[in-house]
Amino acid sequence: MHNYIIAIDFGTAYTGYVFNLTPKGAEIDPHMRRWGREFGLDTPKAPTCLLFNEDKEFIKFGYEAKTDYIRMRGEEARKSYFFENFKMALYGKRVSRDVEIKAANWRSMKALKVFTEALRYLKDDALRTITESTEGRKFTASDFTWVLTVPAIWDPSAKQFMREAATQAGLVTEGTQHHLIIALEPEAASAWCKKLPADGFITQNHDGRSLDQCPGTQFILMDCGGGTIDITVHEVVDGGALKELHKASRNDLGGQSVDRKFKEFLREIFYDGVWDEFEENFPSEVQRIMYDFMYFKQIDDDVLIVCPFTLGTLAQKRQEIEKFFESVRGASWDEGCIKISKERLRSFFAESLKGITDSLREILNKDLHIKYILLVGGYAKSQILRQHVIDQFGDQCKVLCPYRPQEAIMKGAVMLGRHPAVVASRKSAFTYGFAVAEEFDPSKHRVEKKFTRCWGEVCCDIFRKFVEEGEDVGWNETREHILIPSEANQTRMKISLYRTERKNPKYVDEEGVEKIGLFEVDMPYTSSGISQKVKLQLRFGSTEMTSTAVDLVSGLKRSVKLDFMTR
Repeated sequence: MHNYIIAIDFGTAYTGYVFNLTPKGAEIDPHMRRWGREFGLDTPKAPTCLLFNEDKEFIKFGYEAKTDYIRMRGEEARKSYFFENFKMALYGKRVSRDVEIKAANWRSMKALKVFTEALRYLKDDALRTITESTEGRKFTASDFTWVLTVPAIWDPSAKQFMREAATQAGLVTEGTQHHLIIALEPEAASAWCKKLPADGFITQNHDGRSLDQCPGTQFILMDCGGGTIDITVHEVVDGGALKELHKASRNDLGGQSVDRKFKEFLREIFYDGVWDEFEENFPSEVQRIMYDFMYFKQIDDDVLIVCPFTLGTLAQKRQEIEKFFESVRGASWDEGCIKISKERLRSFFAESLKGITDSLREILNKDLHIKYILLVGGYAKSQILRQHVIDQFGDQCKVLCPYRPQEAIMKGAVMLGRHPAVVASRKSAFTYGFAVAEEFDPSKHRVEKKFTRCWGEVCCDIFRKFVEEGEDVGWNETREHILIPSEANQTRMKISLYRTERKNPKYVDEEGVEKIGLFEVDMPYTSSGISQKVKLQLRFGSTEMTSTAVDLVSGLKRSVKLDFMTR
């Protein structure tokens, strides 16, 4: 790996990057790109927004994309492709290369193109920023180790999708893919937060020493993002490394669920089709309202949101605008503004906070000794969210939130780029295995699984377990299996990888067992016939599964590509 690192936190709502140019052995010194200064802002991340023209050509990213789209009118807005929150398209599902996502005006584009163009922009911007900050020294993408953050429980196909998008964007090439590290967002945040001193947190101070100096300390890391809430549980082990104590969990009740409740509130006010007409014909002005609300949802007080002129005009065509507010709880009209009471603002959070409470309580009811709850992510900036967690759990453990919760993942990702073994072991989320055949035994095998080979009867589709759900797996640990060809002249073996939440499935076609990937193993030396043996090694303890095959005849060792996007 390179000494130089660029880490990209590709978020649902906001995206940013940091870079490190210190040599190996020196203290990591992450530098952060600041965004929005041309608009009078100074933020650690930019909105994860992309704007394409009607020919699907990339135009703008971030604040510029959002601002240009907000300024568009009528036909121009309808012809363009404006994407935001598109990362959620990869959430909770197997992903293919052909999956499409919808723009704000419901026009579709291939997700791989959208993600690729976002990463290409970030790569070019990072190299330009670094060049400007190093007195004009020229850098290329190949000078860096790249770290790309993803949610902890993303499907392997989604991680592969991001790797392919990064390759197409030019972060790495087919021959240098080992220079790209896929990091898990809550793990990156844990890596950063465990090094913070006591005064590095907004809320209740801890005992003084940084967490990485307190072996045995157990904590929950809750990554409060725009789309999702990701929760992991770690214990600090000797040397400051982390051990995962509970497999990662998540829900889709992040900050955007609050945004959705706000939109429902606006639809409740502007009934009789007014809001629907406004949303359909003025999508860029809807973006402006949501842009304003982004700031107001961080506070715990009454708020005033400016009502767009076009929305007011549509409403006035039906009746006096004040009448729209007469039957709506917690809303009033205030000289061109929509006033929302503190109580009604809090109600937008209710569903999200309940999901958070349920998730945390489930973990705290287990036989663990949790001392801290750490809150990170952009949504953690909300006073309502932080106070709720303190009120619910402050008597069981201390609630900590770093002063810049939105930056924790980015800065921690740089650390993982330099020291990927920071997370010493992880809990396997599933039982993984593949199908094997063995000599048929009528006393223990299903008769419909019997298959006749030249050397006798075998039972097919038996689940051969590699790793079990809930099992601790070291970050660099491998599991091995010896492969034997089914035919004497076989030169390639195709193997399907299966997973299940069950501990001990017997067959790969049982309920709850799903095929998730395919890998092909070359077996070029056929002189040994069916006695030929290849040792397959799979690494489960890292953030991505990798595989190596060793031909036991020739001793030749080579990597094996796992394809999780094959249907």
